[in-house]
Amino acid sequence: MRVDLYGITFETPRVTCYLWSPWRASALEHRLFEVIRQLPGITVEEESGDEIRAHISEAKTWKPALTALARVLKGWQEEADQGRERRGWRWLLEGDTDDQGYDHAGEIAGLWAFLRLSVDRGNLEEGDKAEDIDLNGFGLRIWQVNEKG
Repeated sequence: MRVDLYGITFETPRVTCYLWSPWRASALEHRLFEVIRQLPGITVEEESGDEIRAHISEAKTWKPALTALARVLKGWQEEADQGRERRGWRWLLEGDTDDQGYDHAGEIAGLWAFLRLSVDRGNLEEGDKAEDIDLNGFGLRIWQVNEKG
């Protein structure tokens, strides 16, 4: 399937949304995962309560999934105290591969997308009080097409 991530296009067999350590994940990470889980055509897989995966294997499901994630994040931005706090978010893309094309777990390498939140509570008198928060309990994996198809 062909997926577009804000202008970057990938050919991939599937995209997997992860929620790691659900018992430790933030409410925002749970909301992000739940909007993906509720979409039609999603296959959910749970592994011993420590990891939940939602597989997206059709291109027609990818765009609504990305839109749903953006809506949750925009809602989180709007929850900020008006005039006292500014919130933002960015996707961080990361690759993990050795010279043979495998990741640290011995699987075929893919591309990971993680979220970084920024919260700015500063003003002109107090100076900059910005804080970056990585969402370590939520992530997307864009799988590589293997040689066998």
